[in-house]
Amino acid sequence: MRVVGRRKQQEILISASAALLVESARINDSLHRFPGGGSTFIPKGVYRFKTLEEADQHRLECLAQGMARLANARR
Repeated sequence: MRVVGRRKQQEILISASAALLVESARINDSLHRFPGGGSTFIPKGVYRFKTLEEADQHRLECLAQGMARLANARR
C-alpha cells in the first residue's frame, strides 16, 4: 500500500473556531456544486416499508427518476 500525503487530525474542541466553521462551509458549498448535489432525489415525507428490499427498490426508483430529470434539464 502506498501512502500519499498526510491528513491533519483536527482536535475536538468545546467551542468551535471561526476558521473551522469557514472551512466546513467551503466544503459544503463545493459538495453542492457537484451534479445533483442539491438533491437526494427522494421526495420529502415519511415512508414505511414492510421489507428492506421494498425500501431499497423505492430508493432506486427515486434515484433513477431524479437522474433522468437532471439529464433532461441539462439538455
